[in-house]
Amino acid sequence: MIVAKQYRCIHSSSCLCTKGHLSEDAIFLVFQHLNWNPRLIATLSCVCKWFDDVAKRVLWKQFCRTRAPKMMLDLQSSGSHSVDGNWKALGKLLIYCSGSHQGGLFNIQIPGHFVHRTRFSRTSGKSFLLPQCKTDVLYVSDPCEHLDQGEEGDVGFFRGVFKSFSVSRVRRMLIDRDAKLHPTELCPYCKAKLWSMLQAKMIPHSASIRLGAYDDLIEYYVCLNGHVLGICKLLPLSDSEESFDVE
Repeated sequence: MIVAKQYRCIHSSSCLCTKGHLSEDAIFLVFQHLNWNPRLIATLSCVCKWFDDVAKRVLWKQFCRTRAPKMMLDLQSSGSHSVDGNWKALGKLLIYCSGSHQGGLFNIQIPGHFVHRTRFSRTSGKSFLLPQCKTDVLYVSDPCEHLDQGEEGDVGFFRGVFKSFSVSRVRRMLIDRDAKLHPTELCPYCKAKLWSMLQAKMIPHSASIRLGAYDDLIEYYVCLNGHVLGICKLLPLSDSEESFDVE
């Protein structure tokens, strides 16, 4: 893939980085060799606005395509060359569990953290949709488990993304039901405003079955760009199941 050359900072004529830049082609080849390492992409973004722009347009896009190729191909199959929100937000969603802070969306203190690998499933996503929204496409992750959280018990965080959320039935139903956006909290991935699916009464029973969670202790939000973040209280293992600690 050959990208257009951008030798000068495209954000400010007074920026100190206006001379001596590598070409985008060179940056692309370097990060291709590094297998689109997300930590290095994030580090490059902090150098200057020009590098941040290259990372958002090119590097995060290639990271997403490498990490989840079939999912990315499906998300773009509607003909768009972009995704709702931006590639940086989607890249972060693939590898980062947002956790929660006291007084935030879920009112529990669990720090956000990077995860080594998470499985996202389109089939699982159907369990989070009401029957009248089954034609929508939603990818949802397996829950990131945080065990023994005191009175909260075993807690799981999950995240996901809608395909073409702007034309989805879920979005139309939220609008038809006059669902209110959260007054203060924003999506941790793209900073867009959030709808509560619990308040809109749009969480089906099948979601708790898929997550292995209590039916009345599951909540999730969807932002204006179609990113999903949720929490559930996980059911304990049954007597027929065994748990092993791996050292």
